[in-house]
Amino acid sequence: MAILYQAEDVKLPSMKRRKITNWIKAVADSYRKKTGDIAFIFCSDEKILEVNNQYLQHDYYTDIITFDYSEGDVISGDIFISTDTVKSNAGQFGTDYDTELNRIIIHGILHLCGINDKAPCEREHMTECENKALSLLEE
Repeated sequence: MAILYQAEDVKLPSMKRRKITNWIKAVADSYRKKTGDIAFIFCSDEKILEVNNQYLQHDYYTDIITFDYSEGDVISGDIFISTDTVKSNAGQFGTDYDTELNRIIIHGILHLCGINDKAPCEREHMTECENKALSLLEE
């Protein structure tokens, strides 16, 4: 059971992996979940578009795609994150890159924990959950 961080066609973002891993485990625990095998694949816009097309038949760019392989209370999955989109989102939302990256990382984990964001009320709940999780990282 491991949380892996890898990059495909981009440089791996600079982050304190041990701190992020501990944070992810704490957030999962707050939802009564344990972490299984989770792979974060940091990539370019072009790669995430390719993944979106190939696996989801969506022809658009996005910041994150989460493939959920969870079983019972053990969360597992592959989480693709476009660092290009994270960077542009940070500018658009007036936040720094690291904060936006952490928000997207935990967004994927929250999906694995069962939090959805399709409907407007679900998106609002997801944002609340992200904010709560981000406050844990800052402690």
